[in-house]
Order: sequence, then C-alpha cells, then structure tokens
Amino acid sequence: MDPPSPAATAGIDDFVNVGEGDKIPGGDDEAMPENESGSNDSNNTYERKVLPPELSRSAVMLTCESSADGGVCDVYLVGTAHVSTKSCREVKALIEFLKPQVVFLELCSSRRSVLRATEKIKVPTMAKMVDVWKKNQNPFGILFSLFLVKAASKLEVVPGAEFRVAYEEAVKYGGKVILGDRPVQITLQRTWAAMSLWHKTKLIYSLLFLAIFFPSTENLTKMLKESDDTELVKMKIYDADWFLQEMSKRFPTLVKHLVHERDQYMSATILRVARGHNSVVAVVGKGHLVGIQKNWKQPVDLKQLLSMPSEKKRIPVGKILTSIGATVAIISGIYHSSKK
Repeated sequence: MDPPSPAATAGIDDFVNVGEGDKIPGGDDEAMPENESGSNDSNNTYERKVLPPELSRSAVMLTCESSADGGVCDVYLVGTAHVSTKSCREVKALIEFLKPQVVFLELCSSRRSVLRATEKIKVPTMAKMVDVWKKNQNPFGILFSLFLVKAASKLEVVPGAEFRVAYEEAVKYGGKVILGDRPVQITLQRTWAAMSLWHKTKLIYSLLFLAIFFPSTENLTKMLKESDDTELVKMKIYDADWFLQEMSKRFPTLVKHLVHERDQYMSATILRVARGHNSVVAVVGKGHLVGIQKNWKQPVDLKQLLSMPSEKKRIPVGKILTSIGATVAIISGIYHSSKK
C-alpha cells in the first residue's frame, strides 16, 4: 500500500523501529525502556476512571507499573470485528469516555493508509497483481489481499473503519496514536516460508478459487436481507480474523505466524508503551484478545519475531500460478456456461 501524506496521519508514531532486536522482559520490576517520540503526557495528573457497565462489557483491562505520574498504567483492550458498525461505536464511546494518553492500533506503518480510506476500494486488475508479484512481493499476501479487497468491494464496505474512528477520536483531544503491529511484510514472508510446497499450492488455489467464485453483490444483498444477524454474515464473509481461523483448519502453520506471533509482538509493544504512560486503549481484532492477555508481561524475543526467513531455493511460483490459473479458468468457464 502507498503511504499517506504526512498531513493525513499527523500525530502518529510508528512503533516498528523501537527496540528491534530487543528482548522484552516480563514483570514490572524491570527497567523502563525508551519511550517513543511524540508528546509526553507523564506530567499530567492521572485519575483512574470507572467504566460504566455498557463500556466495561466491550473492553478488557490490564495493568502494569509505569514511570509516569502515579506509577501505574491502565490498558484497555478493545476486540473488534473489522466490518462491524457495532465495533466502531464501541471504540468511539470508550475513547471518548477515557481520553487515554495513547491509542494503540493493530496496524503497521505500511498499512497506515487505512486511516485515510473513506471511499470504496477498487479490485486490482490481473496486470496490476502481476506487476506487484514481479517486484518480489509475497504471492500469499497478493492473493490474500485480493480476496479481502474483492469481499469489501462486494459488501460495499471500507476496511478498517474502527481504526479510523479511533484515530479521529484521539485527534480531537490531542492523544498520541501508535501503530504497533508487526510489519506486514515480515508476517507474510514468515508465513510463506514455513509452508511446504504442497500447502503453498493448495493455498494459492484456494484463494484464487474464493476470489473468482465470490458471490455477486445481488446474492450478498439477498443473504443480508434474509439473515437475522447481518453483522455476523459480514464477519463470516470478510473479517480477516474469522477467515484466518477457518483457513488454519486446513493450513495449521497459518495461525502460528499470522495470529500467535503477532499476539506476542503486540502484547510486548503495548506493554512497552504502557510503561511510559498512565492510560492506553488498544484497538485490536477480537482474535488477538486471548493471545495478548496470555503473553502480558511474559518474556518476548522481538529479535526472533522480526527476523526474516533465510533464502531457500526459489520455488517456481510463476509455474504454480500458471497451472492453477489455467485450472481455475477452465472450471470458471464451465461454471458460467452452466449458468446460462
């Protein structure tokens, strides 16, 4: 994704370059790591707020010792569904009530364009995808993005709405926004490298098949009208966390690199941010809540989580794509002919 202009994301700190190669220790008695650049609110008097019942149901509270005034930081984890208007309302209400010093988002610097996307995204052409692949982009990442973009286009939703809501709320009162997810290219390359050739072939075929035979807008509209829970239907069609959980049943290594490792990484980065502030609201997908809590204050080796897989013999992805593309094209032709 193309990075947005500086003006579009003023007030945002990227966490990706802070402490690379460090091992984040557990416990509260360790030395406080360096703080990120940006405004310093540690001199402000902090008063802990009691969440009303309607807000406490949507947040998980964690705590740690802090170098900020008062010596403690309250961290509120908000688990969201990435296509849910309900999640957007919950995020807005919590940040509006707490006005935390820091709003932490499950994004990395290469995905910050999500914060300024207000129009429906366009499905990339085949020529565009081939051009991206020639630039040595990860084939899994290309096809996974294609599927999500196509789903968003059909559902007429703009991805990442809860992150934009969180960012806009923080801007209103001058809060700091930190993008603290692991860089997406590292995640994708580690995921791809861990898969066998057979699993890579199956995964590429599955993603291509899903993208080509995705339900039409008319059929999706019908499904939504007939459903008693439109939010659940949208989540099952588009939400990346739910999709990964389903795919991991067929491809076990996916969940390790796409979910569990990022749980560790974000738990460590949230903790590091919290140790220099009094209040943090972290907006993450629901699929990360359990993992972040599990790894809270536990030793995390960031150097290992940020390491890139060693170069192995290059797999002929072009030949795989050509073979699978031909197969899918034949099936697609038969399918569309039968519909006439």
